[in-house]
Amino acid sequence: MIKIELQRNSAGMISALHVSGHSGTAEKGSDIVCAGISVLAQTAIVGLSEHLHREIDYSIDPSGDLRVRLIGNPDDLTQAIFETVRLGFTGVAESSPGAVRIKEIMA
Repeated sequence: MIKIELQRNSAGMISALHVSGHSGTAEKGSDIVCAGISVLAQTAIVGLSEHLHREIDYSIDPSGDLRVRLIGNPDDLTQAIFETVRLGFTGVAESSPGAVRIKEIMA
């Protein structure tokens, strides 16, 4: 199962995400669910760092572990990226029940 954790601050804004695991719905290297979640998470990295030029801390491990943390306070633009990615995660989770679990935590 792919586990996604979205971290929200006291104002309800997403400031970090963590993706771990694999869906197990197909053979490694041909799993469209894993690929979709991975592309969405990596899009957050590119959007925050390359488009918005925000400072982030991130790591991508081939084992299926990806972490992104915004350095500094979230704002409306960073939320646009994080919330769009969240909607994408939710869409994949709805189309593949049991393969993806999304959890939101307050920091």
